[in-house]
Amino acid sequence: MNKESLRIVYMGTPDFAVESLRLLVEGGYNVVGVITMPDKPIGRHGSTLQPSPVKQYAVSKGLPVLQPEKLKDETFIQELRALEADLQIVVAFRMLPEIVWDMPRLGTFNLHASLLPQYRGAAPINWAVINGDTETGATTFFLTHEIDTGKIILQEHLPIADTDDVEKVHDSLMVMGAKLVLRTVDLILEGKADATPQEAFYSDVKELRAAPKIFKETCRISWDSSVKRVYDFVRGLSPYPGSWTELVAPAGERMVLKVFSTQKIEEAHDLPVGNIRTDGKSHVDVAVPDGFVRLLNVQLAGKKRMAVTDFLNGFKLTEYFIVE
Repeated sequence: MNKESLRIVYMGTPDFAVESLRLLVEGGYNVVGVITMPDKPIGRHGSTLQPSPVKQYAVSKGLPVLQPEKLKDETFIQELRALEADLQIVVAFRMLPEIVWDMPRLGTFNLHASLLPQYRGAAPINWAVINGDTETGATTFFLTHEIDTGKIILQEHLPIADTDDVEKVHDSLMVMGAKLVLRTVDLILEGKADATPQEAFYSDVKELRAAPKIFKETCRISWDSSVKRVYDFVRGLSPYPGSWTELVAPAGERMVLKVFSTQKIEEAHDLPVGNIRTDGKSHVDVAVPDGFVRLLNVQLAGKKRMAVTDFLNGFKLTEYFIVE
């Protein structure tokens, strides 16, 4: 069997999953169907439907697309079976029931944006940056019953610079991961995909960390953390979904302030945590236990994202304000 005859069903939804699909299509691999999420209602009244990035690409290439609401729906199962896939590839999709992942004769493999078994879960890229890791990577593995626990086929490492935000790491892993997907398919074609149980990697991991889904409250900045922890937290959520805090005026009025980038200032001081140090023109420093976090790029609710100098030009911020 060669790549032209190997029947592949591809499953994915966001931008991260488009690059792998693109390389498969442009590389001449036989993608016989694409599974993605149903179109998402957008607009004030939800009257407009927005197709996923994966669907947009698939349609542009004339690929058959299925968009099941429920993956155990009998009609979908029949449609999927009719595609007669030899192999299924999953990139940033959703948890599959056994009836789906066990269907192809060569199995189903997933691309995960971490060095498994580290960061099993929905948001591995965010949590690696939030936790201040200096390295992450991408892993391909065969799906099994428990999420993100299957045997590992390939891994590749990626350094994380102290200045990288989650967007930079996401884009680098997207490109790296797509190439890893193609290498994995080629190994499977050659009968050389000798997958390794994740337990064999435990000795390389000092502490296993999870990567749970991120919600709005997850993104609230804790100013009683260290300078480095706050700095890493902000870049681990930038630009999306964005970390936030509440700006509290002297009279008690509260305003949500998103923070997209900061600077570390390790400096002894005696200000209470959350107090602001500013000249009202060029800088805004927030006191934390071991120094200050300088805000560089922010956004007030209902306003555009902007540099802090522009923010100060239009907002009279004084040292009587605090953040919580």
